[in-house]
Amino acid sequence: MKKLALLFFAGFLAGATAASPAEDPNIVFVLFDDLGWGQPPCYAPGTEFKMPNLDRLAREGMRFTDAHSAAAVCTPTRYGVLTGRYPSRIGQFGVLTTYSPPIIPKTRLTVASLLKQNGYATACIGKWHLGMNWVDGKPAGGGKDPQPPLGARTTDGPNAVGFDYFHGFTHARNIGTVIENDRVIAHVGETENQPLMIAKAVEWIDERGREKDRPFFLYFPMCPPHTPVAPSDEFIGKSGARDAVKNDPKYGDWILQGDAMLGQLLDALERNGFADNTLVIATSDNGAEGRSYAPLRESKRSIYEGGHRVPFVARWPAKVKAGAVNGHTVCLNDLIATAAEIVGATLPANAGEDSVSLVGELLGTAAKPARDTTVHQSMAGDLAIRRGVWKQIFKRDGGRELYRLDQDLSENDDVSGANPDIAKELTAEMQSQIDLGRGTPGEPQANDHELSLGAKPRKAKKKR
Repeated sequence: MKKLALLFFAGFLAGATAASPAEDPNIVFVLFDDLGWGQPPCYAPGTEFKMPNLDRLAREGMRFTDAHSAAAVCTPTRYGVLTGRYPSRIGQFGVLTTYSPPIIPKTRLTVASLLKQNGYATACIGKWHLGMNWVDGKPAGGGKDPQPPLGARTTDGPNAVGFDYFHGFTHARNIGTVIENDRVIAHVGETENQPLMIAKAVEWIDERGREKDRPFFLYFPMCPPHTPVAPSDEFIGKSGARDAVKNDPKYGDWILQGDAMLGQLLDALERNGFADNTLVIATSDNGAEGRSYAPLRESKRSIYEGGHRVPFVARWPAKVKAGAVNGHTVCLNDLIATAAEIVGATLPANAGEDSVSLVGELLGTAAKPARDTTVHQSMAGDLAIRRGVWKQIFKRDGGRELYRLDQDLSENDDVSGANPDIAKELTAEMQSQIDLGRGTPGEPQANDHELSLGAKPRKAKKKR
């Protein structure tokens, strides 16, 4: 590895060159789907769910307690992960279908294309859900996500935005359609998909182990615990937990299977001698489906904390202190700026507009939180801005609420009436970030969608 001094300053040097392949760390980003903040044991002692591998990662790395997805649902969060840009800037609040066109232009820099430019091998294995164009196979009559036929071809998907290799599926409602690079290669049963995905990911890591010619970036977006709840036979009945909402006895087994896939990736890194020089991040795309976990309010889709506060654990041996806990606010958008600093690259003005580097947070050297503010969004189009202990919500219908999270993490008491100056400051900051097209210092950029903070604020709510 480079000396740490070089790591800190490289991101500020325009035109900086990347380190040699042997020095740059591998990066593995594991994205659970709908894993709530209150579900993993390392976040919620006494939880009914079992996640021994995520617990292990937390013991060996850093656990963030105030981490947030870019949105409260799947598609927009994934846009934020790869681009470092708030999805509200393109008007993406809901989710895509199988035949939705791509929402990441080929001209936009992504984590994958950035790392590829800096000598990395790159792969996305798992759930894409960011759209692609279909050359053929798209049904003329529409319908509810019909299955594309074998051999159907696509363009402008993962391979077009920086991934050397893609093996996965468009989204969970078409989990049986397997695409490799730009072509449908198989139709499989629901219980077969995830074993196939993890086998392909392990195979890809093993290939890197045989070559060892350059560092690699693996993006592994899995399905658990999102529906379909389809654990393999080896996991059925092993967790002893069930979904409290739908009373599904296989729900806990599905979470356990997702955790086991994380474990298989960790084992593959160790077996190939990569573990010591790999940054592994495991997190979730949004909150849990249909169930709130105290003290957080609400769940997936919501602007409240249960919708977007997520587990986030990072391991980087000899760099990240084992067993560390970090209480600073971070966002999944921060991956691209973090990757840029690691490889000594400078992001252009029109890339990663809402991403900040977490290198200082990971190394424990940050004098202050990396993020000054963070913007949240709900599926309904509500927005919120977070600054320190304060969170100001801008409802789509014009309503506004203010919460002080260090005293009220459950968001029970709207204190906007008692803190008009704070509400005014946060409103101005939110409007400024909309006008500038970015949440980080740099040249102003244009949004691709007209954003509005809505009507005049309503009166403060009484405690519910």
